[in-house]
Amino acid sequence: MVGQNPYAQYNNSKILTASPAELTLMLYDGAIKFCNIAIMGIEKNDIQKAHTNIVKVQRIIEEFRSTLDRKYPVSEDFDRVYVYLLQRLLEANMKKDAEILKEVSVHLHSMRDTWKEVMRLNREKSAI
Repeated sequence: MVGQNPYAQYNNSKILTASPAELTLMLYDGAIKFCNIAIMGIEKNDIQKAHTNIVKVQRIIEEFRSTLDRKYPVSEDFDRVYVYLLQRLLEANMKKDAEILKEVSVHLHSMRDTWKEVMRLNREKSAI
């Protein structure tokens, strides 16, 4: 039996031991990474790479939508943003438009940074 890649083992362990908040952060990071890979795919005229990675971003956003807790009014605001991003990703994929993906990336960075700040504030609150 061939040993598993130590990096893959580390990543698997990291995911299995992460809190829900940390998993959400990892998903935002993944969406940003895949968005950047899709942009590079378009810039290098690698249509399959662009398509594959845009679909990965879409799946992450769909996961965010499916896990929204609808009992909180703010969830509707998040849902509207996610629907908008999904529409832009669909358009970017059809047109292979890197500029649209760059716009999506800006939104993802903003949401990820906000999430990181919420996590930080919660840690500080828990420490009190």
